[in-house]
Amino acid sequence: MIVLEFKLKGKAEQYRVIDEMIRTAQFVRNKTLRYWIDNQGVKLIDLYKQCAIMAKEFEWAGKLNSMARQASAERAIFAIQRFFANCKAKTPGKKGYPKFKKHTRSVEYKTSGWLLSADKRCLTFKDGFAAGKFKLVGSRDLHFYAPDEIKRIRVVRRADGYYAQLCINVERKEELIPTGKAMGIDVGLNHFSTDSDGETVANPRHLRKSEKALKRLQKRVSRKKKGSGNRKKAIDKLGRKHLKVSRQRKDFAIKTALCAVKSSDFVAYEDLQVRNMVKNHKLAKSISDAGWSQFAQWLEYFGNVYGKTVIAVPPQYTSQDCSSCGNTVLKTLSTRTHICDCGATLDRDYNAARNILVKGLKQAGINLNLNTVGHTEINAWGQTDLYSLMAASTSKSTD
Repeated sequence: MIVLEFKLKGKAEQYRVIDEMIRTAQFVRNKTLRYWIDNQGVKLIDLYKQCAIMAKEFEWAGKLNSMARQASAERAIFAIQRFFANCKAKTPGKKGYPKFKKHTRSVEYKTSGWLLSADKRCLTFKDGFAAGKFKLVGSRDLHFYAPDEIKRIRVVRRADGYYAQLCINVERKEELIPTGKAMGIDVGLNHFSTDSDGETVANPRHLRKSEKALKRLQKRVSRKKKGSGNRKKAIDKLGRKHLKVSRQRKDFAIKTALCAVKSSDFVAYEDLQVRNMVKNHKLAKSISDAGWSQFAQWLEYFGNVYGKTVIAVPPQYTSQDCSSCGNTVLKTLSTRTHICDCGATLDRDYNAARNILVKGLKQAGINLNLNTVGHTEINAWGQTDLYSLMAASTSKSTD
């Protein structure tokens, strides 16, 4: 399943109609959730039936395509299922009880209510709202995909316009020449990542670099009169700046993850609990700005696309244990150099990356104790149980 995104180019009146569609989808979702709250124990099919009842009860709700109403109800259903799953798994902390939405920014269609033009460059919405015909602006070519392969279309409102996300039922697979290398990756704040070869990737700090501009735009918003047109314009500018920062962070995560997966056949990374780490108010902004979770998600995705083995390992003691002898050397966060009695002296993150690689290989069924540093050569295209250690690259240790 792949998702292709295009910007919708239309008239101002059409955009206002899309806003009405989004508000209607939010209403259906909240109304479905309310029915579940008032009638505990109802089945999922009953929530779908409520969509048809709402269409008869509210004329403007009936304008929304029937499958779009069902897709809105599914959002409430997914929230309910996630809540019960967290309760069953006894997840620590809040279980995520479903809440009513106030600021929904998207509406989702399934296989009806829309139509692609013959040249597949325009999208027309055919339900009761009659939003009309929009031009699709993007770099992807839809001629490679049949119309019946498009399973869902989501219309998203962002600070810089409206977008259509097309969910296409296609399996994406790419083939690469095996490199015969394994890599352990440690993420941090000083450097975004350090691998088991000692190579580092600088932390871009997108939010930190844009903080002055964001503060200036935020001041302009606060100085405008509430409800005025100038305030709305200032809010739009602030939103576009935040959107640019988030896109920069996503682009960096994609490129860094793709480079790591292409350069190695085996990638091990830390399975960090970022949700708990951001509770530290002194580091929360820097951790969120780094985007470690997003990086891990793209590592998993590209590993699946390119047929590489990507393993998440627990982060416990990866920085404290010595990668040369295995002894534990306790150190604080401010201690950036690992010094062991065995004579090993190397960067803290570099030491952690080596330990992560060893843990990842053990999870894959390969017992390895690194006594040299660098990418570990392996002969393992595609099958984890066939990994066998061949050699190690040139040592960079100072011990």
